[in-house]
Amino acid sequence: MFLNNPPANPLMSFLLPVLIFVVFFFFILRPQIKRQREQQKFAENIKEGMEVVTSSGIVGKVVKLEGNVARLLVDEKTYMRVLRNTIVQEYKAS
Repeated sequence: MFLNNPPANPLMSFLLPVLIFVVFFFFILRPQIKRQREQQKFAENIKEGMEVVTSSGIVGKVVKLEGNVARLLVDEKTYMRVLRNTIVQEYKAS
């Protein structure tokens, strides 16, 4: 009963994985790469005096930049050193 089935089209066998990869690339990889570029550009443009938020939710004012490290004033007398790439956004108080 199953012996009379025609053989599968080799083009379709090749096309399905390619189609899955294209969908995966455009809906998952491409937006992630775009977000990484934007985050890297933001980290490079951090200036002293900016109020920022780190990836762990700490809010502080950038008082000094030393290469890849930023010194944040998080309280009246409390300073914290963080890596630039952990600063995710500028803080805008509402």
